[in-house]
Amino acid sequence: MSSVDRSRVRELMGEVMTAQGRALPAEDTADLREIGFRSLDFSELALRVEDELGDELNFDAPGLRRIATVGDVLDFIEQLQSA
Repeated sequence: MSSVDRSRVRELMGEVMTAQGRALPAEDTADLREIGFRSLDFSELALRVEDELGDELNFDAPGLRRIATVGDVLDFIEQLQSA
């Protein structure tokens, strides 16, 4: 499987937020609840990454529960691509 680099995943995350009328903060430490990034937004991001990869990302709900910051999302997507 090819991979989408971290900066591109961040770009895609910004696009998802912009489509919802919000902006992605520059800091990876930004709390997802505070910026309004919800599970539906994560699903949209995952679909966009999958489109670029041309392959499916396999993840489960328990893994998502540990995600609290922008950096956590980026780390999670990176880990999924290397699995």
